[in-house]
Amino acid sequence: MAEAAREAWITGIGIVSCLGEGPDAHWQALGSGQFNADTTIYAPHIIHRTPPLDFDKQIPKKGDQRQMEAWQRIGTYAAGMALDSAGLKGNKEVLSHTDMIVAAGGGERDIGADTAILSGLPAAAEPESFLNERLMSDLRPTLFLAQLSNLLAGNISIVHGVTGSSRTFMGEESAGVDAIRIALSRINAGQSDIALVGGSYNAERPDLLMLYQFGGFNLKDRFAPIWQREDNPGFALGSLGAFLVIESRSHAEARGTKPIARLSAVRAGRTGRNPGDVTASLTHLWSELSDRLRPSELAVISGASGTEPATAEERAFLSQHKDIAVRATGTYLGHGMEPQFPMNVALAAIAVSRGNLFPPTDDSGVERPIDHPITQIVVTGVGHWRGEGIALVEAAS
Repeated sequence: MAEAAREAWITGIGIVSCLGEGPDAHWQALGSGQFNADTTIYAPHIIHRTPPLDFDKQIPKKGDQRQMEAWQRIGTYAAGMALDSAGLKGNKEVLSHTDMIVAAGGGERDIGADTAILSGLPAAAEPESFLNERLMSDLRPTLFLAQLSNLLAGNISIVHGVTGSSRTFMGEESAGVDAIRIALSRINAGQSDIALVGGSYNAERPDLLMLYQFGGFNLKDRFAPIWQREDNPGFALGSLGAFLVIESRSHAEARGTKPIARLSAVRAGRTGRNPGDVTASLTHLWSELSDRLRPSELAVISGASGTEPATAEERAFLSQHKDIAVRATGTYLGHGMEPQFPMNVALAAIAVSRGNLFPPTDDSGVERPIDHPITQIVVTGVGHWRGEGIALVEAAS
């Protein structure tokens, strides 16, 4: 009985991407096979941009909006949507003990200041003095505060009144996995009753495109679905905001809230990424859940990025489960680093709440049509460089 009381429900979803905002817009776009990859703004690099958002709907004070960077606005907006979805907006009593777990990277560079410094440095008579002077005069103190990863949690607390405990995880894709994992663990253990969990990412950052290009990770020149990038591997960065309200069943029932889905398990790993490591890691993580899985009602939502060799190794793992339908959402959404896993958990919750899956995204053979109801989805998340994770999302009874 105690275990049932600590069952974790997903009761709120707030998602923003190139497909639009909210569960219905995403489900319709996924069902239509709609791709929104931008091949021109940062050509030859390919990204997925969010459409214009009316931030006033979730961040009513213009002053609050102005002091946030784009990734913070996207995240605060998505968090507000999740609270609305869960019926929590303005409920000070519940929000006062709502915990917050955020997956976030660092803030954005001041591209103008960087460019001016780098342009002037070669011609400076005293380069060291020039650099010190420009850094002190060109970079305002508030810029350094804006770089802090926990600014997203701070802005959510200020704008939406979420005042329980707060944690921020950094570490690209693994941060998103751990944010969901820790939220579930705390609820299962009775350390938390309700949590707002997620993250955000802004793909329109030349500094990050440059950074990832140094590693050879960016998708360039032409767009292709995730499983069809063998001859041109890479990820197309995607602007994402994804937040979930996760709460214990008893807490949700006490406030008369119905579940969207049940979050049953989250597992995380971190291999050394020698050949075969990703396949072995996913196989091990899957084995920890296998006794709960019902293959006739099961699907997989993959967070594969398109980078190699990680994507090929995940594909090798999936080939061990050929009877289970697979969908890679990165084809539609792009790759959003920290919020990628929370976004896919949200999409899994939407799918099991409807009892079906959106159509295949390509003709690679990895994805196939499905003709039976879906009550369980395993979400995979494989970092482009490090970290693996899986989650089990089920229809709530």
